[in-house]
Amino acid sequence: MPEEKEEKITEEKPTKKTSKKPTKAKKPEKKKLTEAEFEKKVLELAKTGLTSEKIGEKLRKEGIHTKEHGIKISKILKKNKLWVNPDLKNVSEKLERITTHYSKNKQDKRAMREKDRFFSHKRKLGIYYSKKE
Repeated sequence: MPEEKEEKITEEKPTKKTSKKPTKAKKPEKKKLTEAEFEKKVLELAKTGLTSEKIGEKLRKEGIHTKEHGIKISKILKKNKLWVNPDLKNVSEKLERITTHYSKNKQDKRAMREKDRFFSHKRKLGIYYSKKE
């Protein structure tokens, strides 16, 4: 009888469960591009409607770093007349979304207030950047 009790005790112990560590995301391999290829890649991304900041993020995900090429993305875009001020672009897009929402929902007084506020913000940014340039 004592032997049976020992067996029961060992059977009742739960097995220890361990959690798996999350796998680390692999860093993309650094790609070597010439200056011309780099500019071509930047211009392609700019034509899709991305700002210079978003282009930089996308290139870094692909393993292409702008510091290796010694020229800023915004300067490449300005040279080819594709540069759009990201502040103005973001505010304009937000204003557009709010305006379409308000046109569908006239009872939304908060949206009306936000529309007026963003319109004013866009106008002030336009004045600021026109003086700066």
